[in-house]
Amino acid sequence: MAEDDNTDLQDIVDRLRDLGDGQDEVSIHDVRETIGDRTFGPALAVPALIEISPIGGIPGVPSMIALIVAIIAAQMAWGRDHLWLPGFLDNRKIGGEKLKKGMAWIHKPAGWIDRLLRPRMKKVAGGTGRRIVAILCILLCCTVPPLELLPFASSLPMGAIALMGLGLMARDGLFILIAAVLSLGSFGLIFVAIGGG
Repeated sequence: MAEDDNTDLQDIVDRLRDLGDGQDEVSIHDVRETIGDRTFGPALAVPALIEISPIGGIPGVPSMIALIVAIIAAQMAWGRDHLWLPGFLDNRKIGGEKLKKGMAWIHKPAGWIDRLLRPRMKKVAGGTGRRIVAILCILLCCTVPPLELLPFASSLPMGAIALMGLGLMARDGLFILIAAVLSLGSFGLIFVAIGGG
């Protein structure tokens, strides 16, 4: 599946902010429909960015988002062209006001990120590279539940996943390589957490 070079992160963030505006609750299905279920880049990046936002401070949310991202990444690794989530996740809901505030928090950084993204080192973002990204995302998701015990520690693997998703969106292999380096920090942190436990 090819990603859309014209995908604009700030536009997606604005659409999600509008989705949360005036609604008591928003389902994961609603978020998925807003992002689009045929592009894996945004489907990986946006949940990871939500986890990095203040929404990620809610107990249990990082692990739930990690499970969603892992399922999406597995489908990308298998070469599916259409995203699917099981009902028990798709029907989960978050507060509309929380989503709106989280997206408002991400809005300005999203514009900065959009200016950095551009097609380069495209081979890293396609073919075999995409499958490696998918496997790396799954491994990073496995670090989230134990890291959730440390304040904000789960933001490190989710930051790496967000960069990889953004790299796929823009076919920016440099972003993906930066994320791969950041991933090493995530795996190092999990060893520290286990060793300190």
